[in-house]
Amino acid sequence: MRVAFYAPMKSPNHSVPSGDRLMARLLIRALELGGHEVYVISEFRTYASTPQAVAALEPAICAELERLRLTWKSQPRPELWFCYHPYYKSPDPFGPAISAEFAIPYVTAEASYAAKRDRTGWAASQKRVGEAIVQAAVNISFTERDQAGLAAAFPQARLAELKPFIDTALFEKVSPASDPHRLMTVAMMRAGDKMDSYAMLARALRLIEDHPWTLTVIGDGPMRQEVQALFADFPGRIEWLGERNAVEIAELLGRGGLYVWPGCGEAYGLAYLEAQAAGLPVVAQETAGVPAVVEAGVTGLLTPDGNVAAYAEAIAGLLCDRQRRDVMGQAARRFVLGERSLAMAAQVLNGILRDNAGIGVT
Repeated sequence: MRVAFYAPMKSPNHSVPSGDRLMARLLIRALELGGHEVYVISEFRTYASTPQAVAALEPAICAELERLRLTWKSQPRPELWFCYHPYYKSPDPFGPAISAEFAIPYVTAEASYAAKRDRTGWAASQKRVGEAIVQAAVNISFTERDQAGLAAAFPQARLAELKPFIDTALFEKVSPASDPHRLMTVAMMRAGDKMDSYAMLARALRLIEDHPWTLTVIGDGPMRQEVQALFADFPGRIEWLGERNAVEIAELLGRGGLYVWPGCGEAYGLAYLEAQAAGLPVVAQETAGVPAVVEAGVTGLLTPDGNVAAYAEAIAGLLCDRQRRDVMGQAARRFVLGERSLAMAAQVLNGILRDNAGIGVT
């Protein structure tokens, strides 16, 4: 089937790497692996940092909607509109209208709705998101937490779950040769939750300075200097590798011993899956969507949200117990390669579309 793919927050063709861009690309590949012809229907970014910025976008939104209508009247039409990650700061102003006008199914993935935002000036955007969720043939969530949120807000909405996944091909080629004392982190350096996680990691490592560890950090961003300042009192123990491509990340993770990232406010975190695919157990917090990608006590350790001492103790425990670390690392690799692969996701996704939107490849 011809699928029109739209990501209102960040196009899969965006130049800046992020988890959002990666998941958009993974969904496209999963759809293609399911036999569908997929193309990005619009590059228009609806992200607005304030309610006032939303209003400023309206003229351009109207123009883009008209362009799409004219295009569809003169060219072969898609048979499905697939919207990835609509939420109050980045609603989909096109898909619901176009889908209704041309009588095709509308589907969302990772849609979210937070009623509390109505009280902070976002009511109009929230209304647009809510109407899209109700109209959708199905809303695909990646975590039980997100699915429960949609079910509570919109009992009439049609819901399905697709567990977070990655392309495991690069990691299948990796032969883990871990350094048991090498801690690994892969994360962008930007304000907000990412900076909070870096700050928590630095505080935790300060509590276990007497343990034999080094930390390799893969990532870059506008807060690079601030992040590096957090770790300035660990001379000779931090390796800053900057931004790396997917092949390099897979190889580097395979040399690590333990993946450490607190995950403050993490939607789920594809980097956790990548680390586990490379054979690294994870130490993270039991918060937000992290439990959707780490099997607590089996493929990693999840500590109470905000408890720095518990987080430091979990890292130290695995540094001191090589056998447990190795068993967890092996379980982590089996978990991702066996249950969270692109091929597995394509099968599940195709089944969801077949059962809810009337399309699928047999």
